Amino acid sequence: MLGTLLTSSAQAKTCETVSEWWPRHRSLAAGHPATVHQAIIGGFFADRVGWAFASGYQAALHALFPDAPDERICALCVTEAGGNSPKAIKSSLQKEGERWLLNGAKRWTTLGPDGALFFVAARDETTSGERPAIKIVKVWSGSAGLNIQAMPQTKFVPEVPHAQLQFENLILKETEILPGDGYDQYVKPFRTVEDVHINAAILAYLVREARRLDWPAQWIEKTFSLLIVFQELSKEDPSAPETHIALAGALAIGAGLTAEADGLWDRTPADPAAARWKRDRALFGVAAQARAARTERAWQGLARGAIGAQ
Repeated sequence: MLGTLLTSSAQAKTCETVSEWWPRHRSLAAGHPATVHQAIIGGFFADRVGWAFASGYQAALHALFPDAPDERICALCVTEAGGNSPKAIKSSLQKEGERWLLNGAKRWTTLGPDGALFFVAARDETTSGERPAIKIVKVWSGSAGLNIQAMPQTKFVPEVPHAQLQFENLILKETEILPGDGYDQYVKPFRTVEDVHINAAILAYLVREARRLDWPAQWIEKTFSLLIVFQELSKEDPSAPETHIALAGALAIGAGLTAEADGLWDRTPADPAAARWKRDRALFGVAAQARAARTERAWQGLARGAIGAQ
């Protein structure tokens, strides 16, 4: 599949809105069972970073939730006013007789205004413990008790909308509550899965632009090689410390390549894609501290394992 990136047309159709991007993404993803390939092909045919990001995000969700519907935009909803740690999650899931009720609010839901299915992290009030028990529940956009409010555009990738969700006594079926620990089984792994898929999508976007603008073959070769690394990382356990360390290395190499790309974009300052790249460049700094902490924990985990094996 990756060979397509080197042989297909390097021109991309202009896309301005989610309503234009979504059917194109669905059509491209349909031919690729592997979610990382969905991210890569969606990124390659994107005309800007925003749609590469969106394709990578949807592909990552399907990697984490294989049963997510292909025909609906989905989102994972974790962040609240206080953050996204278990203690910061105040949205509550309570049982009242035979039914479950969801109350609370979420912020920065990616593609939220256009979303159809939300995977929501909520505190399970029926259990007690030192750390709040978190569950992931499925909420459909038309559910009674759900209010969706669009949030202001971000300064980078402004085409990708975000929303705030509010839940007021939203009734859930037992089957809409995913089994297991929602934080350990879904929220934490998703950060890794998301990094792999979104970075793969954006690198594929850059490969197409590099071919269109006749960037040096050596830069394309290095970037294409890194795409294969991300493809392989997508097959690894997203909770394993070895995966996190390998991912940290891949991201560091990617940071070097995107820094080189900055100078290559400067060769064509009048190109609209160059202006968008400069605008959207800040996307790469989002969650940098969380990634650094994840890598540090991975090294610490390996060190503890090595000591225990002695």
